[in-house]
Amino acid sequence: MADMTTSQVEKKSEKKKDSFFSGVKSEFKKIIWPTKKDLAKESVSVIASTIVLGAIIAVLDLGIQNLIGNVL
Repeated sequence: MADMTTSQVEKKSEKKKDSFFSGVKSEFKKIIWPTKKDLAKESVSVIASTIVLGAIIAVLDLGIQNLIGNVL
């Protein structure tokens, strides 16, 4: 780059920016966004599984607390 003038470096930098943003634009065109119906189903699934796993952890926690309390 020592041989390049400032304007040549700026042009090269500009080309990199342009190619980056054109790449981002082409990738965004490939995205398939979920429908409202799919999004609602997936959200309900995540919330339900979170509640179930939270309940399982709470029961295990209470059981371990009782075991430790009885031992000590």
